[in-house]
Amino acid sequence: MSSIFVFPGQGAQSVGMGRELYENNPDARAVFDAVDVALGEKLTDVIFNGPAETLTLTANVQPAIMATSIAMLRASGAKLPEYVAGHSLGEYTALCAAGALSVGDAAKLLRVRGNAMQSAVPAGMGLTAVILGLDIDAVREICKQTDCDVANDNSPGQVVISGMRDVVEHTMQIAKERGAKRAMPLALSVPVHCRAQMPAADAMRAALDLVELQKPVVPIILNKTCEPTTDVNEIKDALVYQMTHGVRWRESVLNMANMGITEQIEVGPGNVLTGLCSRITDKITAKKLEI
Repeated sequence: MSSIFVFPGQGAQSVGMGRELYENNPDARAVFDAVDVALGEKLTDVIFNGPAETLTLTANVQPAIMATSIAMLRASGAKLPEYVAGHSLGEYTALCAAGALSVGDAAKLLRVRGNAMQSAVPAGMGLTAVILGLDIDAVREICKQTDCDVANDNSPGQVVISGMRDVVEHTMQIAKERGAKRAMPLALSVPVHCRAQMPAADAMRAALDLVELQKPVVPIILNKTCEPTTDVNEIKDALVYQMTHGVRWRESVLNMANMGITEQIEVGPGNVLTGLCSRITDKITAKKLEI
């Protein structure tokens, strides 16, 4: 029996997240201040005051979610469990929580990541969408026919696809014809985890080469392999790989259960991962971190 901290990805944000912690907890305030210093700007003003359109820009929302998640963790005083994991950008947060990255380095890497993702595909040319009601095999088969990419295998019946707009729209239409309950675009400013992000993968490889990644104090279960590791080179490779390949979250959670993990604690804004866990397996108790 063991536990894991999991950290959310893009979509968990909301204007005002973390403000109360910033105002009342010195440990949380130190995290937000460190992010502002690292980025050379007041990202906290955007996090706490918006507007939402500015916060949701990929270059802002990624360090913002990391900052809020780590602030919540530090404010709670909770000790690390046996494992950590993160969904997409949440892998950077998990590595920060496990001592592999400083808050400042995580913020800088996520700003590079967000800018690179935005630059890889001209505005309006890409699209990310969710398919509800079809299993992963059915969506993969459709994507093979349309040359679309599976971005996230989130839970049974919830698969995210990504790529160039016309390809994704065509894939959504076929998915509906084949029985999907819903197929709808997501409010992301870029297509994520797809081949169109090859330039962003190159940018992240270069950025990661400039950062001294420490061995995490507990293993991280990677989006790439669904397996735990503390190997720094494997982790760096996985962070680059995830730019152009899908997040295997459903498989990761199933493997958590196989490993004997019985408790999943979500650390960060929102409760998306808690909800996904309950739909994936009944062998793990999922809850939010108490602060």
